[in-house]
Amino acid sequence: MHRWSPLNERQLALLGRLASGEESEESWDPGEFRTAYALRDRGLVTIKRSGREVDAKVTAAGTFYIQHGHHPDDPSHAGEEKTAGAKAAGGTRSASYADRPVALARRTKAKELIERLVTDRRVTFTEPDDATVTEWRRVIDYAKRHSLIPEGKRIESLRMWNRDLQISLVEGPHPNSLRQRPDEAPPIHVPTQLRSPHPVVAALRDDEGRLVMPAPLRRRSLLLFQGLAAEAVRRGHKVKEHEVPSRHRSHAYTYNGRHYPSSYSRREGELDLVVDGFTYTVTIQQEFPQSTGPERSKSLVIELGYSQASRQSRWADRKRWVLEDILGAVLREIETRAVEDAQRKADEERAKADREVRWRAAMEKAKGQAAQDQFAEVLRSQARQWQEATVLSAYANALERRIEADPEGDDAEVASTRQWLAWIHQYIRHLDPLAQLPAMPTAREPKPEELKPYLNGWSPHGPEAHRGWGA
Repeated sequence: MHRWSPLNERQLALLGRLASGEESEESWDPGEFRTAYALRDRGLVTIKRSGREVDAKVTAAGTFYIQHGHHPDDPSHAGEEKTAGAKAAGGTRSASYADRPVALARRTKAKELIERLVTDRRVTFTEPDDATVTEWRRVIDYAKRHSLIPEGKRIESLRMWNRDLQISLVEGPHPNSLRQRPDEAPPIHVPTQLRSPHPVVAALRDDEGRLVMPAPLRRRSLLLFQGLAAEAVRRGHKVKEHEVPSRHRSHAYTYNGRHYPSSYSRREGELDLVVDGFTYTVTIQQEFPQSTGPERSKSLVIELGYSQASRQSRWADRKRWVLEDILGAVLREIETRAVEDAQRKADEERAKADREVRWRAAMEKAKGQAAQDQFAEVLRSQARQWQEATVLSAYANALERRIEADPEGDDAEVASTRQWLAWIHQYIRHLDPLAQLPAMPTAREPKPEELKPYLNGWSPHGPEAHRGWGA
């Protein structure tokens, strides 16, 4: 299904209701939410939710659809729009690209997308088809080429679980653009002597199994750690000791009555910075510990561990700068990551809540369908019983006529037959569901496995029980 595919009756009715400004006195049901989100994903409405309050507004593309009966992106109507534009111009020349319907519609969508991103920071389209993903990428490209993105920000798009499309507005230039020089960040004071060090730095200093390197480089590494820790504390962040993983330790043992504690030897030293609840490990080590060159062997490197490919995670001594000069860039990167991680966490929580709502709606629908199937099974069972009772009643009537047709029969035989006939009538009354008015059956709680056929891929065990990474 494409963005420009015709709306169904329910979608068209809701779009018309929103355009007319009619407000429903009742709260929206899950079906109306799904319809509204389908209109939103086509760019016809915008939706803002606050608790149970829903603010849905028709976009320019939605107004266009109401007026013309089709989506402005519909390629089947592109020729009509161009012909109309040419006639309006006297047929002397074709309209410029910026004035063509497709470009105008794309500019409208780009502006609306930027407005949503400025407000919500992130927009998620649920399970879009390939054509919709392609169209939104063209809209993003249009926004970039026509400078619609706010200064100092950039747009990023991501396919989540190869299913949902997520578009975000984030701080800073794109990593593929010209990178900022690391020495452009505010400098951090690095002491020349290690006096009154932070407790974490003091623990590193006293641990001979860490920062195993020549003494001048070890002293310099500790001074870098001290400068970074002092500035982090000044900015309100926390500094914690990074414990050595057990896999790097040799096991303690006792030999000849003497105890030998566990030990390790690590070239690097680490500490943890906690910014807004997120922990980041800063590592300092020799960049080329095996080098015999006097200059290369003196080079230190700072690493921040795993990061997205778009983020810088490594700084080293170079001819134009040393780590003391660019330590501010390291702390700036940590603080930037904290902002993005907080936004990502909030977005994940919103997405999780949205999946919860959609899953509960799917479960309610599935339970309703399962109940209908239970009622249908009861109905079929009653119909089978009624049909059997009808056949047996006809047989009983025939048997009774047969008895009456033979009045001279043996008394004992006739008595036995009448006894059998009485039992048949009793059985028919027990079997026939219409012997008394049948009551509305009560649906039993369906088992999880019984709900799967109605859930359209959702798991009956919860919204996070995904069908797999490719789902």
